[in-house]
Amino acid sequence: MGFFYTYYFIIFRNIVVILKIIEFNTDTMKTHEFEKGKKFSFNDSIQYAENAVVSKQILKKNTGNVSLFAFAKDEGLSEHTAPFDAIAYIVDGRADVIINGESNILVSGESIIMPANISHALVAVENFKMVLVMIRDRN
Repeated sequence: MGFFYTYYFIIFRNIVVILKIIEFNTDTMKTHEFEKGKKFSFNDSIQYAENAVVSKQILKKNTGNVSLFAFAKDEGLSEHTAPFDAIAYIVDGRADVIINGESNILVSGESIIMPANISHALVAVENFKMVLVMIRDRN
């Protein structure tokens, strides 16, 4: 199994934020998706990395994506908007999901819908793992 770093540069309130994400791929997953027809555990399929956000792609389709993330404590995603709805499901740990300025503390087993075109951000209150389901509108 190999990995590579992806760096995202986000401008937030005139400050450039650099987000380092570790992305994994394997020789058997040429599409970078999880193998279909094989059982897996979200929690066991991704590990935490110190001071980083780890990302794995579960499914990628024209109509949306399903991704798995592991956030180290105090890491997060800066405030941004997306043109489609997204569901965040917390697999492990505790996160603060801020939607339109309102803080929502989520723990393992809880979910929230982040509406399209509304600002949102995520902060790891402690290490947390999350499944993110993004649904694209066909219009």
